[in-house]
Amino acid sequence: MEKAKIRKTKVKSTSAEDLSQLIVTAMQDKKANNILSLDLRHIPEAMSDYFIICHAASTTQVRAIVDNIEEEARTKVAIKPYHIEGRSNAEWCLIDFGDIIVHVFQEEKRAFFQLEDLWSDAIFKHYD
Repeated sequence: MEKAKIRKTKVKSTSAEDLSQLIVTAMQDKKANNILSLDLRHIPEAMSDYFIICHAASTTQVRAIVDNIEEEARTKVAIKPYHIEGRSNAEWCLIDFGDIIVHVFQEEKRAFFQLEDLWSDAIFKHYD
């Protein structure tokens, strides 16, 4: 009888930087607009290390972006968000990954809330 081969796979730890890049790529895959990463690590009162913000043209696109981020994180790096808020109305969805908070807005809501202005002392990185 032949011994079954057991393949051991080493689980690689995913850094916040790696996860943030995966999130940005998932947003780009669904044609998110004006993607912005805010590095908050140097701000003592910040509740996370990064905010990643984008907006979409419709509720359908907001949901598609949120679903894609969740799916990519789960399948590529085996990470599930702690919480997702706002999916039902899809005007402003928040995905909480702990060190990273993701905000997916409809364009009008993003303009209204102006999160970028609230965290103006963050380090900004724009993605096209």
